[in-house]
Amino acid sequence: MAVVCLSAVVAGCAAPIGRQAPSSRAGRSAAPAEADAGSAGSTADRGAPRPPAVPLALPGLARSEEESSSEAVARRETAARAALETAHRWGVDRLPLKAPQRPVSKPELTPVQGVKLQDGRPPVVYRVPTDEKIVFLTVDDGAEKDREFSRMAAELGVPLSAFVADYLAREDYGYFRDLAAQGDAVNNHTINHRNLKVLGYEQQRDEICRQQDRLEEQIGTRPRLFRPPYGEYNDDTLRAAGSCGIEAVPLWNEEAFPDHMEYRYDDQRLHSGDIILTHFRGADLWPGTMPDLLRRVVNEVTSQGFALARLDDYL
Repeated sequence: MAVVCLSAVVAGCAAPIGRQAPSSRAGRSAAPAEADAGSAGSTADRGAPRPPAVPLALPGLARSEEESSSEAVARRETAARAALETAHRWGVDRLPLKAPQRPVSKPELTPVQGVKLQDGRPPVVYRVPTDEKIVFLTVDDGAEKDREFSRMAAELGVPLSAFVADYLAREDYGYFRDLAAQGDAVNNHTINHRNLKVLGYEQQRDEICRQQDRLEEQIGTRPRLFRPPYGEYNDDTLRAAGSCGIEAVPLWNEEAFPDHMEYRYDDQRLHSGDIILTHFRGADLWPGTMPDLLRRVVNEVTSQGFALARLDDYL
């Protein structure tokens, strides 16, 4: 038979193939003992131990194929229960929706709503062009270094992109190295967080390029993304950023606080590709902690049917 049940083979119960019928030896002298060694009815090996046809624990693909669907379902249900328990432990209403796999190539930026293009300058992006039900969380400045916030983000599987100003981050760059180690990008927000529009080109370039150098030194990678403080920029800003190796300037359409969300557009809703702004701040500066903030963001995003994705995978 061409196909043999795997479970039967593992159990060693497959019948021998190709036995001769007893009548074929009628009238002949007794055959040597080994002729009947494979016969199920042989008295020579009756009761003798027989090794299984194959090892009981199949390796690799064979093992996965042999597993019953009930085992796989049980594992998925256990993982889902554990994830839901984690969400409830952090006070999140529902499990965050899972973002799709990162795109093989970044979306092409064209002059549509939410994208501003100018020859020879990095694009300014408020909304990433995508049809996926995803939005992006970005966190600015770096004053509050709340390890419960970073642990909560990691346990819930929430990606974020930080935009760090040196004067606020320099006392503990280790916090931002830890964020980078768990897969969150650490990007440029200038050295001193000044309004760049009131500075000349060379001053702007110093603010941006020096922070590029500092982050490469402290985090180990040179950022591709830059956000101007307060969202204020002019042509000199874009020209200076491009000269420092910046590839895109993401701004935002929503801003998140621990107790509410603010929307740019009248419909007061998220849209695919929207960028959400928030800040590394503590309860001394706003009504709640950073875990309170993340809880607000996750609940709002999930309730509107969106998943949080990693901005640096799309820009």
